[in-house]
Amino acid sequence: MGSKWMSFDIGSFTGTMTAILFSGILALIFSRSLLQWIIGRFTKRLMNERYPENIWEMVTALTRLPPRILIENSLRASEGAVIERPFGSPRKFLTYDGLIFSPAQLATLVTPEDVDIDMRITIGPQAKKPLSLEIPIMAGGMGYGIGVSEKTKIAIAKGTAAVGTLTNTGEGGFLPEERQHAKHLIIQYHSGKWSKEPEILKQADAIEIHIGQGAIAGAGSFIPSEYVQGRARKILKVENDDYVVIPSRHKDINKPQDLRKVVDHLRALTGGIPIGVKICASAKIEADLEVAIFAGVDFVSIDGGQAGSKGGPPILEDDFGIPTIYAVSRAVHYLQKRGVKEKITLLSGGGYFTPSDCLKAFALGVDGVYMGTALLWAMTHDQVTKAIPWEPPTQLVFYPGSLTAQFDEQEAAKYLENFLTSFVEEMKVAILALGKTSVHQVGVDDLAALDELTSKVTKVPLAYEPYILTKEFMDSLLIPSEDGTDQLRPML
Repeated sequence: MGSKWMSFDIGSFTGTMTAILFSGILALIFSRSLLQWIIGRFTKRLMNERYPENIWEMVTALTRLPPRILIENSLRASEGAVIERPFGSPRKFLTYDGLIFSPAQLATLVTPEDVDIDMRITIGPQAKKPLSLEIPIMAGGMGYGIGVSEKTKIAIAKGTAAVGTLTNTGEGGFLPEERQHAKHLIIQYHSGKWSKEPEILKQADAIEIHIGQGAIAGAGSFIPSEYVQGRARKILKVENDDYVVIPSRHKDINKPQDLRKVVDHLRALTGGIPIGVKICASAKIEADLEVAIFAGVDFVSIDGGQAGSKGGPPILEDDFGIPTIYAVSRAVHYLQKRGVKEKITLLSGGGYFTPSDCLKAFALGVDGVYMGTALLWAMTHDQVTKAIPWEPPTQLVFYPGSLTAQFDEQEAAKYLENFLTSFVEEMKVAILALGKTSVHQVGVDDLAALDELTSKVTKVPLAYEPYILTKEFMDSLLIPSEDGTDQLRPML
């Protein structure tokens, strides 16, 4: 009986497998035939239709017109208004990639791995109340209500506080919870009509007078009031206006000399905290810096052309403002020339995404770096799965994003803390490899340029040029002889 059933099972199995195999062969034959027919028809049309009727015109058109521009032009056609692109320009500018670090080896020995690396910086060393940070990486200005959500601002405040650095209010409304959770807070003194009351400004650890920024230069902004609902509507003092307007200029700054009056007023009001100015990097950056020096600022924040925002007109993002590395190099050289480099703190923003970007900026003379886009991506981390593929991740963090209710601010704060910790630890490894013990010791001598343009911009020697041994270095190799005179160590 058992053998009979076994024979039946084997026969059924064999029959089933034969049927499956036969069906597969038929499907393959017909699918191959169908596929061949489809390809044949397509190829025949492709090879014979007139060009204006031929789908190939899309290929030649996209060779001249990149997909990004095609989509943006379609958006212009759809909206009939200025479009706003998030996260800044995709344009490729000169970056820090043209610089390479020179590792310590024999002439300079590597720092032992158990040595503590000092990453602390001070903003406004000449101020009555200087602002000291544990690390030189800071959260850039992201405005509540006009940019990001309440949860996002609180997460940034918590994440930056955990590592001892600062966050920045941006041009948005003052959020009491941001002040509550932030260890250090820069309040932007912007051109809007909100959050400029003395009782608010007195809560700042430093004040940054917003003149311009890399993504939108100094242009004004018009935000439809329908996008500002809920609590932000009250904080931003939105009444029956059609738009929330951020004017292009401060009403109390009508000529360059007026900046000094504003600086003096804010310094007196706040009791001596650092007062600085934020500008977009122009081709006349030295003149802009001279106005800031005349105004007596404690720090200058300069946004390069790669800086991002919640959204800006592509023409401003792509074609206004010189690249960050140009701005940094010129600003450092001018502040040194004027003898104020050690008195005025230089902060830089715009296109910083890696520890190496930041450390190279410090080597060139920057004191602190603002980061924005990279922090948002770090905060959202795997929470982006709540948005993609149907919505962009910005809907989790932007105000008013459709997915802000699903954004977990506690997770985001922890991700940001981890990101900043990892970021700084990686820089510490590099500083050890340079034979240094502090971020302040890293300088131009630790760099080499890989191309002539980068070398010319930064004044860093080219990597293919030989290093000229100095007399001081040669003298350091002298060893005392038995008769008491110095001599060079014999060569083998």
